[in-house]
Amino acid sequence: MSAAEAATLFASLKSAPALLLAVSGGPDSSALMLLAARWRAKLKRGPKLYAATVDHRLRPESGSEARAVGKLAKRLGIPHRTLSWTGRKPATGLQAAARSARYRLLARAARALGARHIVTGHTLDDQAETVLLRMARGSGLTGLCAMVRETPLAEWADAARPERRRKEGPLLIVRPFLEISKARLMATLDASAIAFADDPSNRDPRFTRARLRQLMPMLAGEGLDARRLALMARRLQRAEAAIESAVDAAGSEAGWRNGGAIRLDAEKFIRLPAEVALRLLGRAIERAAAGPLRLGRLESLYEALARARPAPRKGDRIRRTLAGVMVTLAGAELTIERAPPRRAEKAHRRPLTTRIYGHARGA
Repeated sequence: MSAAEAATLFASLKSAPALLLAVSGGPDSSALMLLAARWRAKLKRGPKLYAATVDHRLRPESGSEARAVGKLAKRLGIPHRTLSWTGRKPATGLQAAARSARYRLLARAARALGARHIVTGHTLDDQAETVLLRMARGSGLTGLCAMVRETPLAEWADAARPERRRKEGPLLIVRPFLEISKARLMATLDASAIAFADDPSNRDPRFTRARLRQLMPMLAGEGLDARRLALMARRLQRAEAAIESAVDAAGSEAGWRNGGAIRLDAEKFIRLPAEVALRLLGRAIERAAAGPLRLGRLESLYEALARARPAPRKGDRIRRTLAGVMVTLAGAELTIERAPPRRAEKAHRRPLTTRIYGHARGA
């Protein structure tokens, strides 16, 4: 990759006070550190660069790989630290738990260093795999948008006190290489004679992403290569932005009123396009939810409300509880409010998945 192209990819970060580069030692993140160092060296003024390696302590080689990153960082003039994931590891859901721990540790380090951006080496290949992973899980439109270049980091919540978070604003995950293939980054490292680590877990068939990665050559042979999948994600992101804008307008149209409860005009709500109404309902529930929502349950709730129209007989009422929130359709009004304690506690104990809307995306 040329210096000019790298400068374009990092240009939006020029005014940041500091950047924390997440560097595992693999080819993508090693190239990230190399190209970021070259970019910063050509600037008279720019952000302070730091690098961090999360040692998940899942493999015997992880410690030596972190030390190798430290040596490369020193060679490039970038301060480096190793962050260790300590404690017992879960028997199931290991990759999800590792990801959560990784970003939690990175968030703490970023705050300590005065960095508001955590920069990762996610590539075009990672984006394509994420699209396939979300398709396999039956994700909605938001999930199929996969990763975006910049997104707020939800896992930083325990990294700073609330008053400090309000003052400093959110931490952002930045992925400058989402349109760059892994092969190009590896070629950049080869040209600079820089070695990188090979994590065997990337090929471990126990993990869904690794199995999907093995399918990519076959899919590419049918025309469904990484670039096509990433293009689909970008087009869906456009649609996502349009729908979210429509939801903003629909809230006003349906008479969204805040108070102890959120109240909507039931007739106006039910006349909205189904996807817009579904998202509006999801937003209202998330305001008071005891936990995140499952798309399937939200869809079931919306369908029950839709079937109840035209308006039920006078005195009839539909009431449902979801994620610790009570939703009531009575007459011309739809009310969304926090459920009484016993209902909320019961709902909170049910299995929950990640948020269905918003941009908490990553790999």
